[in-house]
Amino acid sequence: MAYYNIYWKESAKRDLKSIDRQQIPRIIETISSLSQDPYPRQHRKLQSGESSYRIRIGDYRVIYQVNSEQKVIFILKNA
Repeated sequence: MAYYNIYWKESAKRDLKSIDRQQIPRIIETISSLSQDPYPRQHRKLQSGESSYRIRIGDYRVIYQVNSEQKVIFILKNA
């Protein structure tokens, strides 16, 4: 099984500052798990992009894109 590399957009890193500090470890753990399975059961495909997805982590959403050919995941936004 090939693992995916995860890259964070700078604005997504800044988004973490506005999130409840108790939730940050859970969010980071879930994002890290995407490297093994970029399409977990709770993911949803977004209509706005061909390779854009959303995953819900408690009250927060993480928007990400998957490039299957290069085995890369881009974290775009935490909301």
